[in-house]
Amino acid sequence: MIALLDYGAGNLTSVRKALTYLGATFETPTVGENLANVDAIIVPGVGNFNATTALDNHWRRHIANVVAHGSPLLGICLGLQWLFDGSDEAPNVAGFGAMTGRCHLIKQEDDDTSVSGPFKVPHVGWNSLHRKRDSWVLDGVAEGDQVYFTHSYAAPVTEDCVGSTHYGVEFASVVERDHMVGVQFHPEKSGDIGLRILKNFLNRVGS
Repeated sequence: MIALLDYGAGNLTSVRKALTYLGATFETPTVGENLANVDAIIVPGVGNFNATTALDNHWRRHIANVVAHGSPLLGICLGLQWLFDGSDEAPNVAGFGAMTGRCHLIKQEDDDTSVSGPFKVPHVGWNSLHRKRDSWVLDGVAEGDQVYFTHSYAAPVTEDCVGSTHYGVEFASVVERDHMVGVQFHPEKSGDIGLRILKNFLNRVGS
C-alpha cells in the first residue's frame, strides 16, 4: 500500500489516475498514524512552499519512521523541494532535510546564477532531462527525454542530483538518495517517460 499525502497543496486527481493506470494500490491517510503499515510514501504538491507547514512535526515523525525502515519515498514538484533543507520562497519554513541545500527562485537577471534573455518565470512546459549518474528511478530514461514542468523555484545541483535540466541555469530535476527520490516535474503529466519513472518507483516498492 502506498500513502499519497494530501496536505492541501494541489489537486491529486492526475496522480491518482496515473497510479491507477499502473495498477498501484494507494490510499490518502488522514493522520500520521495511518502511515504505520504503508509500503511507500508519495509527497506531491504545487504552489507555495509555505503549504508544507501542514506536514508538521506530527507528520514528519511518522514519515521519518517509514523512511528509516527502508520504505521508498517520492517527492513530486513541491514535494521534491520539501525534501531539501528549505526554500527562499518561505525562508522560515523548514524542509524535511533529507537532501542538503536550499531551493531558490529562478530569476530573470544577468548574472551567473539566474535566467536571462527570453526566459520567463514560472518555468512552464516541456524540457529535457540530462543524466548525471546511474539511477534506479531513471532506469530506461534516455538522455534528453522530455518531461513537463511548472515551477518558479528550483533545487540546487548537489551530489544527490541524478538528473538535471537547463532553463537559463542548471537545476536539479531528479534527486535520489538510497530509497528517497524527488522529481521537479510532473511525471503524471509527462506521457510515457513520466509513467516509466512512476513504474520504476513502484518496482522499488515491490522489491
